[in-house]
Amino acid sequence: MEPTTGIGTTTVNAGANNSATTTDNDLGPNAFLQLLTTEMQNQDPSSPQDATESVTQLAQMSELQYQQQLTSDFASFQSNFSVLQAASLIGKAATVNTGTSGSSSNSSTVTGIISSIDVENGTPYFTMTNSSGTTMTDSSGNPLLFSTSQIVGIGSASSITGT
Repeated sequence: MEPTTGIGTTTVNAGANNSATTTDNDLGPNAFLQLLTTEMQNQDPSSPQDATESVTQLAQMSELQYQQQLTSDFASFQSNFSVLQAASLIGKAATVNTGTSGSSSNSSTVTGIISSIDVENGTPYFTMTNSSGTTMTDSSGNPLLFSTSQIVGIGSASSITGT
């Protein structure tokens, strides 16, 4: 049976009650295995599939799994590297943009000393202290968390404290 393909959706008809649908243009490992299983279930026993084609499909599946593992490992590396870079900023003075990005009328900045790094979902955020050494907080008293993408300038701590 041939898969039915639409724009952005791939549906594999796998018999009476089984079907696999992906919303990407790429087949994932589950859809690939579903397709391979369906193909083997529906082949004519009197003229089986070419053996080299099966080996090619298994090699493609192996390559797909390797690429997914590589992607996962690289994402983990990027996260760890971002945390290490953020940690190197502790004790440095930073100016961060606190306004709405892309809007110069709402753009404002605050300057302080980076005091700690918090990691949420693999993304580093930092807290800052003002010139008197008090942690910057929101109106509820919670420490403000800034993203490294908000940094517009970095300097030495002495430029804030005046020492």
